[in-house]
Amino acid sequence: MEMPFAKVPINATTERTMNSKSIQIFLIVCDVALIIIYSLLFHLSRPMSSSSVAFVPQGSISQIISYMVEKNFDLHDKVDKYLLYMIGKPQSGWVSINPSPLTRGDFLYKLSHSKAPLKVITYIPGETKELLFVQIALAFDLSYEKLMQEYALATPYVEGFLVPDTYYIPIGISEKHLVHFLLANAKKYHKDVFEKIFGEFNEAKWQKFIIIASIIQKEAANNEEMPMVSSVIYNRLKKDMKLQMDGTLNYGQYSHIKITPQRIREDTSPYNTYMYKGLPPNPVCSVSKEAIFAAIFPKATNYLYFVKNKNGTHTFSQNYETHLENIKN
Repeated sequence: MEMPFAKVPINATTERTMNSKSIQIFLIVCDVALIIIYSLLFHLSRPMSSSSVAFVPQGSISQIISYMVEKNFDLHDKVDKYLLYMIGKPQSGWVSINPSPLTRGDFLYKLSHSKAPLKVITYIPGETKELLFVQIALAFDLSYEKLMQEYALATPYVEGFLVPDTYYIPIGISEKHLVHFLLANAKKYHKDVFEKIFGEFNEAKWQKFIIIASIIQKEAANNEEMPMVSSVIYNRLKKDMKLQMDGTLNYGQYSHIKITPQRIREDTSPYNTYMYKGLPPNPVCSVSKEAIFAAIFPKATNYLYFVKNKNGTHTFSQNYETHLENIKN
């Protein structure tokens, strides 16, 4: 017959020792927890600088943190990521970051809970960046001169790079932040369009097509005419003829200035295609996707001339004699 194990008695000294160790472990855990809590509170209370508004892309919290670190926001990849899991996932789009002074806790909370109020700005094909920046300066109480300065510092493209579109822009955005937002959108747009057509983005080829597209945009009465206007440009270039197109003189601040014989005689800039052969050095305006396609895929014609008719469109011709007759009509 097996004897049951005898229960080993725990004397008072052993029990006191076990209780003492449990208390010590508990106190150590409490100390560690307090250190973590104080560290997080210190981390959240640290001052942080930010623009009045910030753009948050779509994606996971990790992707959002990585994006904002790339944009020079002072965020910690690991710590702030876990804090946002507790505070709430950031909203995609523009968020308002207003408090001053701003702490890291304020910033993380705003990312998750504060949508920025927006205003709508529409940039139409054929306009110049000068007129766009006038519109923006008036709508957002910004400096036109600073917008132009920030643009010149950020890109070598004089014109034709910003994309005609309807933009939802947050109130409180700075001139620099706004310009970089517009340029980032434009860079992606042009890259996507040209990669779809050519398989790669070639800057020199792109520049030539955008210059031609901008002339088409200024000259064509509608989208249907664009490939024919494009053919006239290419035909004249091939024959080493001057383009002699009014639209090239509607550059920059002259976007809506009527072209007169006096202006043609007196404007000695390289945009005057009555005076100089070849294309102007830069695009003269913003361009639509239809104008870009027309510049890349001109219609096969022998046209060298066109003139506006009574219907508001253009009549095209192959020789100067017919062109003179069309002018009379």
